[in-house]
Amino acid sequence: MSADQEQQSIRCLVAKVGLDGHDRGAHVIARAFRDAGFEVIYSGLHNAPDEIVQAAVQEDVNVLGISILSGAHDTLVPKIVEGLKEYDAFDDTLILVGGVVPDDDKAELKELGVAEVFGPGTPMEETIEFVRENAPER
Repeated sequence: MSADQEQQSIRCLVAKVGLDGHDRGAHVIARAFRDAGFEVIYSGLHNAPDEIVQAAVQEDVNVLGISILSGAHDTLVPKIVEGLKEYDAFDDTLILVGGVVPDDDKAELKELGVAEVFGPGTPMEETIEFVRENAPER
């Protein structure tokens, strides 16, 4: 086994939360993460915050990418953060948010513990590099 094979890969959950039915961006980022060598799990559409938390904990992911375009990020993301804290998974999970998020709300999400918010048009390489540099080790 080579040194590269011995390195643990980064496990990512790309999640859609709430009633948002637009998942093209989630599919694009999931494929980009997979092509970058990450293990990727896609939640599918219409998940409750608790379902996202359960999936992240059960799959022992390093990264949770929350794709949200509905404008409910200020309601749903805090519930996910609280759920991860309840399971002692918050400190071990890099939380990213992708979607249309107003600048004022980005600061509030980061205060909650979201590592970064990526808006439309963010180059894939930027997101992948951010994950490589910041994903917690298992």
